[in-house]
Amino acid sequence: MVGPVAQPLIIAAGEQRMIHVFDLDMRPEQARFLREPGALAQVLGTEEIDLDHVEIFPVSDLEDLGLVGYLRDGCGIPKEQLASDAQKLAAIEGYVLLLRSRALRGEATRLTPASQIRHIGDYSEVGADWASLPSNPDDAPESAKPYSSSRPSPREARSRARRIGATIFVIVMVLILLVVLMLVT
Repeated sequence: MVGPVAQPLIIAAGEQRMIHVFDLDMRPEQARFLREPGALAQVLGTEEIDLDHVEIFPVSDLEDLGLVGYLRDGCGIPKEQLASDAQKLAAIEGYVLLLRSRALRGEATRLTPASQIRHIGDYSEVGADWASLPSNPDDAPESAKPYSSSRPSPREARSRARRIGATIFVIVMVLILLVVLMLVT
């Protein structure tokens, strides 16, 4: 299917925790080829993409879970975000491309996907809620403090273990020496 180039997709510098979903209208061997270095960047019209943060797979691999279920359960995207695009996501039958923000290394990027690549939507992954943590570490519960008084630091624990080990070694050596002396006499 050859047609006009899709509308450019502008990714802001410093974007984090976003997944850009694309429908790949191409033969399976073409979709698999996009995993080769430089191929995906070329069809998206950009310089470089970190393939460690890209997923390309046939939707049929998801079986009963489906793409919406995978994005919700596997990627941590809230179902409320997926609701408006659920029909578009469910309609994808071939290969799909999931492009995470980290694939663009935090740089501002202008994507101009080839005609076989249709942008479906952008979804934000749920992250940790750091707002609930106290700003002063002394206000945190004892279990949340790095080295609370109930637990020694790793350095203290290693030092104590060495002393115990040395003491046991000396006791065993003394016992062996006593046994050898008793056998000799």
